[in-house]
Amino acid sequence: MRELNIDIETYSETNLKTSGVYKYVEDPTFTILLFAYAFDGEEKIKIIEPENMLNSGDEFDAEQLAEVRAWLLDPTIIKTAHNAAFERTCLAKFFNITLDPSLWSCTMVRAAMLGLPLSLDFAAKALNIPQQKLATGKALIKYFCTPCKPTAKNDMRSRNMSYHAPEKWAEFKTYCVADVAAERGIRRRVVPFGIIPVEVALWNLDQKINDTGLLVDEVLIEGAIEMDDINRRQLIAEAIEITGVENPNSAVQLRNWLAKELPAAGLDTLRKDDLPVLRKAAVGTLNEEDVIRVLDIRAEISKSSIKKYASLNNYRCADGRVRGLLQYYAANRTGRWGGRGVQPHNLRKNNLKDLELARNLVRLGDIEAINLAFGSVSEILSQLIRTAFISAPGCRFIPADFSAIEARVISWLAGENWRLEVFKTHGKIYEASAAQMFKVPLDSISYTDAAGKTVKGPNFDMRSKGKVAELALGFQGGTAALVAMGALKMGIVDAAVERGKAYYDTGAKVETWAEYKEEVITAELQKLVDAWREANPNIKKLWRTVGDAAIKAVETGLAVTIQFGIRFVVEKNILFVTLPSKRRLAYIRPVLRPGKYGQVLWYEGLDDTKRWTRIPTYGGKLVENLVQAIARDCMADAMLRVDAAGYSIVLHVHDEIIPEVPAFSTGSVDDLNKIMSQPIAWAPGLPLNADSYETLYYKKDD
Repeated sequence: MRELNIDIETYSETNLKTSGVYKYVEDPTFTILLFAYAFDGEEKIKIIEPENMLNSGDEFDAEQLAEVRAWLLDPTIIKTAHNAAFERTCLAKFFNITLDPSLWSCTMVRAAMLGLPLSLDFAAKALNIPQQKLATGKALIKYFCTPCKPTAKNDMRSRNMSYHAPEKWAEFKTYCVADVAAERGIRRRVVPFGIIPVEVALWNLDQKINDTGLLVDEVLIEGAIEMDDINRRQLIAEAIEITGVENPNSAVQLRNWLAKELPAAGLDTLRKDDLPVLRKAAVGTLNEEDVIRVLDIRAEISKSSIKKYASLNNYRCADGRVRGLLQYYAANRTGRWGGRGVQPHNLRKNNLKDLELARNLVRLGDIEAINLAFGSVSEILSQLIRTAFISAPGCRFIPADFSAIEARVISWLAGENWRLEVFKTHGKIYEASAAQMFKVPLDSISYTDAAGKTVKGPNFDMRSKGKVAELALGFQGGTAALVAMGALKMGIVDAAVERGKAYYDTGAKVETWAEYKEEVITAELQKLVDAWREANPNIKKLWRTVGDAAIKAVETGLAVTIQFGIRFVVEKNILFVTLPSKRRLAYIRPVLRPGKYGQVLWYEGLDDTKRWTRIPTYGGKLVENLVQAIARDCMADAMLRVDAAGYSIVLHVHDEIIPEVPAFSTGSVDDLNKIMSQPIAWAPGLPLNADSYETLYYKKDD
């Protein structure tokens, strides 16, 4: 097989960033400006100008474009690019052909598999390759690839052509050639590490899913956008009337008004988390009702999730479907997919009692009825975003969701048998965890009666403690993790705080109540941490086992293998962790440094600010990576089986697959559940279970 390295530069009046590549190429103005390429073994990178050649009428240009077209269709040539999905989609549109993703290879994906950044620029820099992306690119792309504002200076044109700035055009061609050089430099470094066949199959399936897309409810979207606009204008007008502030949507102006009303609150910011605190501070003040109303208005107009309706509109193609919502291997430490555009991985759940009524009222644009029936317009719109995804006429969705997949994986990985037994039977891990932690019978928390209904037991309040402990503590988290997971909001320390206040009021403590309250809360949360760890000794042991294995592999240069064939080894200055599926996680340039409790493992990666730097890790964090990666591989295995069974997957979100199924096909809830729950050869003894349902629009209950 020959390899053809490709980079293209394109033009379209549609905004690529806000609309995605599928909508971008549908625009009648879309074209390919530059096509830089080099076959394997050829050092010289060539470049042509497809748009100019297409319009030249020159016979040689036509022949050369026909040759490129033939290369793209040739099954003996593997086409490679960085973010190959973009090149494949654009070239298919330009030449009006269908391009098989199995004939493409993506250096961005291969870089991500080695723990490198996804962007060409950052990946090249992280690898320290000689060929780098030119810094002049952004300005040139803005000049040639996007519309320009008509002015007297540019003769009122709305687009810059190659002949308007020949020197810039020559520089632009140099930039495009440099991108191919950088891509090829990356490819030469990453390809020797190999890729397992199942990941090739998954990338092909990912492209198929993104190409297919799914239908959206245009009437609901337009109704929601219009209703949100009306609601915002009404709320802002009400806030102006109450406060006298010129622009209550301005955090600075509103904060200044609130500071006068609540001088004791010590108001420094006006973030989402500040609003409940300020609401409490307003109780008993002179203008309590007005202040609380203004805070409620602020909460409503700040809901960013409503912006997703506009994103759906932007991504909607001519046939009413949205495409390109998934990014394969977006999380390079686990291999999980990421969301793009409307961000389907970050959608609100629905807890409305009458979802159908709410949808219909928004589709009708009846804002008065929404206010009357449900109250907050913005809250309803936020909850309905998920339902904007609808099945095609004559079809239905059958979403199938893995049940508690990460909890199952960590139980299996650690050999925590009591937990595995829970998942093999009733599956109520929150209740079972609470029973194990507090040493009470499971039935005292809840039980199922003869009619199949769940009945709350006398210790049902312990369930919330079991739930937050399960969510926060599996990866070596402590009291801070419990707080981050919402333990305080759940009220699980309230009783302890009340007891502490009674004790404090006796005068037995010398600190301020605020200081003592903090002590009480920390102590109560630590009891929860200790109880969970005592109930899960094998998971606690797993943190140490994994952390020690990674450190030993880096320290000695030897391979270290633990349960289920998980293997730690350093190759070419990369710490690889082989998963049970044989896929490998990568930690670049690992080093050991002294820490408070011994050696600490550091590696290079992108931190939370997207800066390439050294990052420390530890046993619990490595276990988190392992668990999420194995859960991802379970999902990947299921996706391939579901696809092979003839189901058309149009979306997947976290641990849920959403196939679009013809109404009168053989597809069913039971069939999907069976496919999803099949044992996996590389995970013997891992109990899997899936829940499915049929629906005409996507939804998800709490």
